[in-house]
Order: sequence, then structure tokens, then C-alpha cells
Amino acid sequence: MGADEHIAGRCEVGLHEARAELERLLADQRFHATDRAKRILRYIAERCFEGEKSGVKAYAIALDVLNRPACFDTNADPIVRIEVSRLRSALSYYYEAYGPELDVTVHLPVGRYLAVFTPSVVISKPTDEEMEEAENYVELSTEDAPAMTERSRAGIRRAQVYRVGAIAMALAAAGAAAASFVVGRPEMTVRPHVTVEMSAADDGHAAEADGVARYLVSALSKFRTLDIVARRQSPKAPVAASYEIELKYYAADDDRTVWWQVVDGLDGGVLKSGVDKVQLDGRSEAVVRSELVSILARRFASSRGVIGNLEAHDDAFAGALGNACVLRGEYALDEGGRESVAAARPCLERTLVLAPNNADAMAVLSRILVVTEGADPETADFAEATTLANRAVSVDPGSDRGYVALMMAHFYAGRTDAAIASGNRALALNPDNPDVLAKLAGVLYSSGYRAAGVTLAEDASENVEAVPRDARIVLALEAYRKGDWSNASLVSEQINCSDFVVRAIRAAALGEMGSTAAVGSLAHLEEMLPDYRTSLKPWMERRRYPAEVIASLEEGLTKAERATAERTQAAN
Repeated sequence: MGADEHIAGRCEVGLHEARAELERLLADQRFHATDRAKRILRYIAERCFEGEKSGVKAYAIALDVLNRPACFDTNADPIVRIEVSRLRSALSYYYEAYGPELDVTVHLPVGRYLAVFTPSVVISKPTDEEMEEAENYVELSTEDAPAMTERSRAGIRRAQVYRVGAIAMALAAAGAAAASFVVGRPEMTVRPHVTVEMSAADDGHAAEADGVARYLVSALSKFRTLDIVARRQSPKAPVAASYEIELKYYAADDDRTVWWQVVDGLDGGVLKSGVDKVQLDGRSEAVVRSELVSILARRFASSRGVIGNLEAHDDAFAGALGNACVLRGEYALDEGGRESVAAARPCLERTLVLAPNNADAMAVLSRILVVTEGADPETADFAEATTLANRAVSVDPGSDRGYVALMMAHFYAGRTDAAIASGNRALALNPDNPDVLAKLAGVLYSSGYRAAGVTLAEDASENVEAVPRDARIVLALEAYRKGDWSNASLVSEQINCSDFVVRAIRAAALGEMGSTAAVGSLAHLEEMLPDYRTSLKPWMERRRYPAEVIASLEEGLTKAERATAERTQAAN
């Protein structure tokens, strides 16, 4: 049976067997899907039993299962896609763990709302080609969001007509400085070399520990912050730091625990240690392993993770190029204001003079070019930023960093569909990266897909050394939108960065609460942005914030101003 026939076929087993498997699956407590997802599965399967061959329409699912009104627009509200995507993941996890012991399995092909029943096999993950084909099936939900169109993927392909000449012009701008710079060049650093060693606390769970270790190595290799190497490799020029991740696996009746420590690969000193635990809660080994691996991968390999933090604050690399520049640039983007972001640019440009194919440097420089001028279309070079991001993706097609850069360049240039498609691709490449989740959350929230943005922001905030700034901003804005002024103020206070929006949220939330602290908070905003009364709105519009968010913040700031005036009047 060919691939097309396989997808279009009603069922791959008898109708009686298919119905039996559906009922058995939905009754199995080991199948961890939401009630809504189970209703969707039953609906799609029943349509399959009735003879549906091409797949159920999203509109039908929305009306018949999710109780959406007849005016529901699948382009404006892709809630069906997020629910089916989660259902697909739940099925994959379930059959990976229990499929071999069953006679029949059911799965939903990527990009089609169709139930396919087959003789038992282990359901494999989608291929890269399938993921690319399914890019527009983003996990989104929205409230009055703008329509998504089918041109997203085409826009990505058009954007990948690389303008090499533009890159040459950008690098030529540093040509005169490069001649003298090369004579006494500083060190060119690369990603740190990392080894992973897992042992089991008891021999009875050695196989489990080995499985976790293999999946962890695979998850870590998806990050562009480190390189997994064989044990005790000596660093060679360019300069690479060396770390060893040592882990011990403990299996109890109700949980799985991993003790870990990060060791300096050169002198053997322990740099940091910790413990991560996952409760079983009746879940399969595969599901628990997946959660544990995701926690550990975030812990070690995210830009703000253990190893990234060690590298970024290593004084030995203070004047170095290469990976040291990339890390400093990412820290500036996440924590700093305009000055620190602008200061990171020359280091990245000099890195590209010496290493023109450094995809990481291209990606971070692209993001810096966009935000250095506050994303102002009059001064920001979106064309060059897009060119650098496209080049980064071309040099390293598996780079989530590259696709994040492409997402941000598209987004600030007003190409929302292309931005979301790029972000979705970054997420497909590395779903464990909280930085990807946070950036995509910000783009989705600002594009009107509030619920999806909040969901991703919450995911980005779990099991991390430091919550990414964009995730906190989304959560603060959502709390403010809901009138939860206290929580909006609290979350914004936790954001350690010099950002106009953050200070505006703080002052506006305190103003809405009628707090006397609004006076000081408003003064901090005015110190950073003296003409905020006239410049904050256009600045936020350039950063693509929704009009209702801007208006709501302005209302809160007005109340903070009133509190300031009353306090001044009382003092006089």
C-alpha cells in the first residue's frame, strides 16, 4: 500500500478491531490525554468509521466538539491545531511505551485530521520533511487574532534567497579595522566541549539509566550552546572550555530522581550540583523519561543554563571573540538595555571577519541589528538582519538560533506569518529550549494569539535556571490585561532588564492599584524615557504590541500620574 493510500485509507484493520482499540485506549488510565483531546479523537475516529477518507475539517471539529459558534474562523482561531497536536503527542508517547504489547494502534498523520488504525507498531516521530510540511499547523489559540494565511511557508522560501552581496557589504564596513585587528587578534573561542556520564544507583535500573542518558545526549545535541564530545578530549585552538556532566539515576516506587554535578573538565573541580525529580503518577516509563530529559536538557544547555552561565561569566574570555561574543550578545538581548546590546555588536562583527561562516554569530548579530535602534523602521536595517538570519539557517539548517533570528527579523519588519512559521520551525528543531519558547511566546502574544503565547510563556518558565525575559513580559502583560494588577506588578518586578515596557507595566499596575509606590515607579520610567507621554506609544507600536495593550498601559500610567500629582500637591 503506497503512502498516499495509507493516509487516505479509512482504516488499516477491520472495523470491529478498530472500534475495540478506540474504546480500550480511551478507557486506559495510562493514556494521558485531556478529556477534550479524547473527545476529538473519538470524533475523528467515528468519522473514519463512517467512511471519511480525506480527513475531518477543522471547522467541523470546532463546532461539533469544541462548541465554537457557526461564525468560527479556522484561520483566525487555530485552537483545533493546538488540541490535535497535543493529542498526536499523547498518542506517540503512549504507543511508544505500550505499542509492542498491543494488536492495534491508532495515530493521526501529521497535517491531516484523520485516524489511521494499523497493526501494532512503535509510532515513530515525524520526519524533518513532515515537520516542514506541517509548519503552518502551529500550536495556537487566539482571541480576535488576525487571520493566518497559507503564504507563510512560501514567504520563508522566498526569504531564503540569500543576499550574499549584502553580507559582504556589512563585513566590508569593518574592513579597515579588520586589517589592524588581525595582526593582534584575541582568542577565537568555540562552544564548550561537554561529556555526559550516567550511572545507576542500583543494577536493576541500569537499563533505564542508559536510556535516559542516550535521550539526554540527543536532547543536548539540539542546543547550539555546547558540543557533546567523547570523554576527556583535550581542547584545541580555537579555544574551547571543557565540562563533564556526571549523573546518578535513582528509581523509587513513586518517582525517578537524578543527582547531577557539572565538573571542570581541566582541573576536575565541581562547579555546580543539584537534584531533579519526576513523579511517576501512573505514567509510563517513556513519558517520565521524556519529562526528566527535558528538565535536565534545559538545566544544562539553555543560554541561561548552568553551562551557559559559567561560560558567559568566565573572565578568561572577557576579550575573546567567537562563542564568547555570542553568549555576551544573548545575555545583553535578554537582560540589557540599548547600550549593552549595542556594545555587543562590534565583537560579533569582528568574529564574522575572521569566521565568516559562524552561524551562531550571524544569528545573534541579526537580532542585535533589529533591536539596537528599538526596531524603528526608519533606522533599523531589517534587510541586513534578515540576510544574516537566512545565512545562519543556510550554514546550519538545524540551528534553532538561526530560526529564532529569522523569526524576529520577520516580526519586526511586519511579516507576521513568516515570523510565526520561522518560530514554529525553531520549536520543531528544539522543543526543549526555553529561549525558543519565550521568543515565540512574545511574537504570538503580540500578534493576537494570546492564549497560545501565554501557554508557551508558562512552559518556558518551568524547570529553568532563569526565566527568559520575553516569557515574563508575556505573563506580566496577561496579568495586567486580566486586571490582576498585583500579579502584573510582581512579575514585572522579577524582570531584570532595562526595558521601557517592563517599567511601564510596573508603573501602570501600581497606578491601577492606587499604590503610593506608583510615584517612584513612574519616576523610574521617566528617568529612562523622559518623554514617555509622547514616545512610549510609538515605541511600543514599532515593537508590534497590540493597540489594546498600549491603550490599557496608558490608562494605568495616567492613574500613576494622578497619584504623583496628588502627592506633590499634598507635600506643598
